[in-house]
Amino acid sequence: MKDFAGKVAVVTGGASGIGRSLVKELLAAGAKVVIGDVEQSALDRVLKEFDGAGEVTGVVTDVSSADSVNALADKVYDVHGACHLLFNNAGVAAPSANVWETTENDWKWVHGVNVHGVIHGIQAFVPRMIASGEEGRVINTSSGDGGISPLPYQSVYASSKAAVSCISECLAAQLQSEGTNLAASVFYPSGGLLDTGIWTTDRNRPKDLAREKPYDPVPTVQDFKVAAEKAGWDLEFQDLDELARYCLQGIRDERFVIMIRVEDAEKTLQERAARIGRSELPIDQAEIPQL
Repeated sequence: MKDFAGKVAVVTGGASGIGRSLVKELLAAGAKVVIGDVEQSALDRVLKEFDGAGEVTGVVTDVSSADSVNALADKVYDVHGACHLLFNNAGVAAPSANVWETTENDWKWVHGVNVHGVIHGIQAFVPRMIASGEEGRVINTSSGDGGISPLPYQSVYASSKAAVSCISECLAAQLQSEGTNLAASVFYPSGGLLDTGIWTTDRNRPKDLAREKPYDPVPTVQDFKVAAEKAGWDLEFQDLDELARYCLQGIRDERFVIMIRVEDAEKTLQERAARIGRSELPIDQAEIPQL
């Protein structure tokens, strides 16, 4: 798909962060955009922000609920009669912890949104997209943390994103082998640190999935900046609008993996493969912080 003008795009988690930038760049490219987001206030703000920028609507959507995502799909097809670009982008994160110190609700919440959210998006939209016979693409947002190599203390989040990468690969192969007119991509937000709402996703955590054990407040991106400056680290932040433009170009180029400096991932995976070949722990022990 080279031209997005007049195409219908659905972006989950589209009211803030990377999703908001995807919406912005899709509108600039002439697409009709439907935002699905769980946060009503953020949805209202982004719809106001992009008023006049193009055809954009919003639907409050909890991607962890199949019924909610099916309702989003019904709305999209009732209004537009099509979906050409599906961005399964919504995501959350739990506190950093040893696996044995995570809680049942950490796993239920994060995997409910990050993994089941992608599955719900695929199951609600892809059959209709296939039936239309029109060209289309599903873009699933993963993470290098899990999709390439996990950060040891982000086991809940990293495992969810590893699952997204696996699901995306299977989906792409199946869409091709079944002779559909659809394709799939896995999108790895990359290029540097990302100043997004993933740092504060606890604001949307359901009360019935509240963490069973107390934990120290999760640091904000500003906290991380301050700590890095004190440590003398030179942080590189990635502009989110530029990242969104890169993603859209990856779709135009028909790439399965959409990732800035993907060659770095290749090197990491080669090193992991070599350790696996020696029956070793793939994670470099030197990269594990001493607690």
